[in-house]
Amino acid sequence: MARRKTIPDEQVLETLLATMLETGPDALTFARAAKACGLSPATLVQRYGNREALVHAILLHAWDRLDAETGAADAEAPPTPEGAIDLLIRLMPSETAERDATNGLLLLREDIRNPALRARGAAWGRRLAEVLGRRLSKDRTRGERLGWQMASLWQGAHTWWAFTRDAPAEQAIRRVLEEWVKGVK
Repeated sequence: MARRKTIPDEQVLETLLATMLETGPDALTFARAAKACGLSPATLVQRYGNREALVHAILLHAWDRLDAETGAADAEAPPTPEGAIDLLIRLMPSETAERDATNGLLLLREDIRNPALRARGAAWGRRLAEVLGRRLSKDRTRGERLGWQMASLWQGAHTWWAFTRDAPAEQAIRRVLEEWVKGVK
């Protein structure tokens, strides 16, 4: 008879995602993971098999979470260019901007190297471009092109903010996006 899970996988993965964002994926060991989530290393091995599978499960969980956050932001943001800006700012809260610009890039490296995770990222990018595009143009083809441009600008603005830090993250990134929107109207 199988034992009942005392801590559900989703809770374990959420805790370990936070841990991995602090330490980076390379520093996540079963011992560190066990200490963070309150399960024994043996239990984690039983659930996930090996360290690579554990990291993979954590990153898939992160994509699931980002998909859900994107869906919620899409449902709540107005169908306007300003709504597109608000949606992107919501997906990059200022309190996590520092972490996302540093250790978050380590997670992206893992996503890019793994074909399954890379496919999840590509699918999310297509969805984000479509969500933004609906707010930028009534013409679907033009909207998709503008959505990709805006998503790219958003990521670039976040990266350059990480270097310059000349204003609070939300303010700096919002300014770049607003200037771009004015230029494409």
